[in-house]
Amino acid sequence: MSENRGSEVIGAFLVGGLIGAALGILFAPAAGKETREKLGDWVEETKEKAEEKIAKLEAEIKKRKEHLLKHIN
Repeated sequence: MSENRGSEVIGAFLVGGLIGAALGILFAPAAGKETREKLGDWVEETKEKAEEKIAKLEAEIKKRKEHLLKHIN
């Protein structure tokens, strides 16, 4: 149960950081084109990081599933 709570806190922290970064970019004094480019770059980086984290989570879930099945059988 505490692992679930910990992942909720981490998730909330990450979402807050993403929102803060997006707002910082949007409200920074820069030309519209420059801001859109920065935002596009940030979105691409965030997408890549999210894909990496998802891949790690999938591997961890698979590992735990195999471990549980090994002990059940």
